[in-house]
Amino acid sequence: MLQKSNSQGTVGVAIIGAGERGVYFIGSRMAELSAETGFRIVGVHDLISDRAKLAADHLNGIYAAGGISHAVAPCEDLGKLLDDPRVDLVLVTTHTDAHRVPLEMAIKAGKRVYLDKPISVTLDDASAILAAEKAGGLPVMMGFTRRYEKPWIEAVSMAHRGRIGDPQMILLRSVIPYTRYLQLWHRTQAKSGGAINDKCSHHFDVLRWVAGSEPETITAIGGRSGIFRPDPDAPARCSECTRDCPYRRHETLVDRHEGVGQVPNRSWTDAARIEDRNDNCVFLPGSDIDDHAVISVKFENGISACIFFSIFGPWATDQETLEIVGSSGRLRMERHTGGIDLISEYGHRHERIDFNQAERSSSHFGADLELVRTMARFVAGETPPVGPSDGLASLRMVVAAQQSLENGGAPVDPRALEIK
Repeated sequence: MLQKSNSQGTVGVAIIGAGERGVYFIGSRMAELSAETGFRIVGVHDLISDRAKLAADHLNGIYAAGGISHAVAPCEDLGKLLDDPRVDLVLVTTHTDAHRVPLEMAIKAGKRVYLDKPISVTLDDASAILAAEKAGGLPVMMGFTRRYEKPWIEAVSMAHRGRIGDPQMILLRSVIPYTRYLQLWHRTQAKSGGAINDKCSHHFDVLRWVAGSEPETITAIGGRSGIFRPDPDAPARCSECTRDCPYRRHETLVDRHEGVGQVPNRSWTDAARIEDRNDNCVFLPGSDIDDHAVISVKFENGISACIFFSIFGPWATDQETLEIVGSSGRLRMERHTGGIDLISEYGHRHERIDFNQAERSSSHFGADLELVRTMARFVAGETPPVGPSDGLASLRMVVAAQQSLENGGAPVDPRALEIK
């Protein structure tokens, strides 16, 4: 079991990557729960020094508001931060293509590691991350948020407990207004692996979780629609644009609903590089990611599954749903309302299960709060619910789906994908 950094029961944390996920979601929840969990964020590292400093200021404000006497410091030297004896846990929340190096460094320094999803862009990096975990001798925790979100946990548990008989079919519908993927660093395959990697990595993990089996065949159709056809005459950024546009960053319904209706700090406003700012025009040339797909999966145990995915859907309360059909019933879970509609006993019984706990108003419908609490138990020695092996399995499914898309829907066996 890992020893905490001091006798007072606090846990020192380093955040590598001071973006929205690392600081304004997970880091903020850590600071908010600091009295409960003992988490003290020691330092924040980012390749953009201003971003790290502003992130530290933000976190210090949360600690102060909670009456906790603690100071978070921006750290330019990654190695020095990871070697700091006060640090017990390292959060790797960099761009997806940059996960491998800080994770390997943190493990080598003897720290517990949390790695945000997706595991990586390439299967080679994912394999190296698993090797680093094995060499370190301690499990790595991953952040597939549905694993920490109560309606998803209960829906999967019901399926596994036989409430609908033996599961036969799964439909995960994700029609989300995430044009932000074209406005942030996710806009290129090289950095993010595309929308299918960043978002559907969650979904593939859920399918494996429900099925309790490995996929043997994946087919996909879709790709890039003409909705976001490049326009070389459009202003490069929303902040420079006077057009009447439904996709204006920080003004869309989804941005406001999810609490990102404002720029976290000026490091995004002042950024010159495309990958460093967060309001690129959705029509800016250079993006190469897919924006929709219908993906079918056949599992080794016979379960059939489908992901119906789009990043240009309208904001709606049913934009992400999970439906599981069993031999004697079916359940349908709606993420935004948190409700589960359950029909069992061959249709003779109909129930509605709701999750209206106050914490659902927090980020990711309360999943980030549960994630932080799970991290506290993880540092104390508990095995995390999801790790790099699941991350690699999800990425195999992503790569298989992308290969199928490129080849007109031809079936791909994710088990046969080579890792160099």
